[in-house]
Amino acid sequence: MRLEAKFLIVFLLFFQCFCTENRRNKKMNIHNKGVLINYNDSKTGDTVLLFIHGWGINQTYWTNQVSFFSKRFRVVTIDLPGFGKSGKNRKTWTVKDYTDDIHAILTQLDLKNVILIGHSMSGSIIVETALNYPSRIICVIGIDNLKDIGLPLTPELEKEWAVFYTNARKDFKRTVSKDINTLFAPSTDSLIQKRVTEDILNSDTIIAVTCLENLDKYPFAQKLKSLNKPLYLINSDLTPTDTLAFQKKGIDYHLLNMGTTGHYPMLEKPDRFNLLLQEAIDSLREK
Repeated sequence: MRLEAKFLIVFLLFFQCFCTENRRNKKMNIHNKGVLINYNDSKTGDTVLLFIHGWGINQTYWTNQVSFFSKRFRVVTIDLPGFGKSGKNRKTWTVKDYTDDIHAILTQLDLKNVILIGHSMSGSIIVETALNYPSRIICVIGIDNLKDIGLPLTPELEKEWAVFYTNARKDFKRTVSKDINTLFAPSTDSLIQKRVTEDILNSDTIIAVTCLENLDKYPFAQKLKSLNKPLYLINSDLTPTDTLAFQKKGIDYHLLNMGTTGHYPMLEKPDRFNLLLQEAIDSLREK
């Protein structure tokens, strides 16, 4: 074989390998009905940890978890549409909309053996996703949520919420600022308080209020009775988790106590949080 022919074969093989590797490393864009979903994917691992942030914040709140867990698992974080760098180009912001967003992530990245981890308002999103797409999900882990599933939605409470939503639509920053300190413990670092406060107050007002109003109506007690997946909760005890409600309604759960932190345990005590999350995952894998 002539030298030129050998060189051409080697070059073509190298070029093919380069193109294959380039395609593998290239990040695909993910959309749900035209709305961009910003995400990050560590890409390696048989078990997937899908982290979903809470109200008014974004996926960067999981930075400590990404570095810790990506050594053992495939870790995916997202910005929910309406927040972070994801799209805002739709008119509805319901639990179903957000469940469809998660489904887009699951299918377009072809994620299987997924552990859904949802903070704050994302509790309803991960439960609904597990109910609608159970074949891809192995476990649901709530972070500082599902604390008051036994709380009755009385007319008085509905009226109180309605007043809040009305005021928030008129003057979002002023209304939310009045109650934002309830998200923090006395021990919450001032820099964390500042970061959370700025992120929430700079949210898109219409989206923030609308999605919160919709997600607040989610019938957790009813939905959790139908959940056929292990349920773990990693909650702060700054406000109590109504464990009696779980028992009375016959809902199986595993509560891991963070101790006294504010509403952002993954930021406030990341080492303890990671250990508890690891404990939950290891417990699941032992079953």
